[in-house]
Amino acid sequence: MKRRSFIQQVIFGTGVLAAASLPYGLSSLLSPKVQAATRSRREIPLPGALADPEEFASACIGCGLCSEVCPPHCVLFHERDGGGRVNIPYINPEERGCTLCGKCMKVCPTNALSVTAREKVTMGIAQIDRTACYPWVDRGICGACVSACPIGEKAINFKLWNQYRPVVQKGCVGCGLCVEVCPQPSLPIRIVDRSMGTITPSRI
Repeated sequence: MKRRSFIQQVIFGTGVLAAASLPYGLSSLLSPKVQAATRSRREIPLPGALADPEEFASACIGCGLCSEVCPPHCVLFHERDGGGRVNIPYINPEERGCTLCGKCMKVCPTNALSVTAREKVTMGIAQIDRTACYPWVDRGICGACVSACPIGEKAINFKLWNQYRPVVQKGCVGCGLCVEVCPQPSLPIRIVDRSMGTITPSRI
């Protein structure tokens, strides 16, 4: 059984990597589990959004007010790539992260977005690939992710004993600013869905 479990994990991991390179419309043909893992790399919900994506899509009327008031202009909308989620907003942290200003939550005319304190926002959680992050592979001290974090040391900080290498903490809300400012071309820091149940911030 251990051998079978290992093979299944390898196959699933390969599928996720392959799906990440597909256009969103094509990746929608994959299984829900692989879709979720793929979306977590480049798509995160708005702050204060309903936890269930389907409930959020049903509650959102696609009015666009969240985008109009967003200072960093990080709110994007699904178009033909979204299928039944056309005009539903999302954030791609690889393009622009959320500053947690809260304006989108205040203007939302439905219950799709609720006013939430920044420390209690649950957009996801950052995950660092320690085989690629500059400080973790001894290619110098970076610190861009730590400096950009609007939450502070409760979300991500340096540990002096590991030569100023960034470590994600439980207080991370998944705003994606760390992803936006990361200077490494391969983006070794990503935002993943907390509900996937595979995240151990201090060990990844």
